[in-house]
Amino acid sequence: MIIKRLAQIDKRIGKIKAEFAAIGEMRPGSLTRQYKDPDSGSGAYYQLSYTLDMKSRTDYIPRNWVSDVRRQVGNYKRFKSLSAEWVALSIERCRLTMKLTRRP
Repeated sequence: MIIKRLAQIDKRIGKIKAEFAAIGEMRPGSLTRQYKDPDSGSGAYYQLSYTLDMKSRTDYIPRNWVSDVRRQVGNYKRFKSLSAEWVALSIERCRLTMKLTRRP
């Protein structure tokens, strides 16, 4: 049972590594539309807010770059999700390996 689960974990980690290679450009943060005059909804612009090196930052994004930045933010979220899954699988794998090689 343990050996079967270890094989499943190794297979999933291999898939995660392949997905990492295909991610492409990434940017952290949240992309939002803001308005210079929120009451009338005029003067719309986009901003990307994120934290890097423990500093909060904001970038203003031109309209023609909004779709690219959305894709980059999505890539970053996918990267974080895959990283968390890989760490969880690695912890499980280490525990199973210790259990398998435990001395009587």
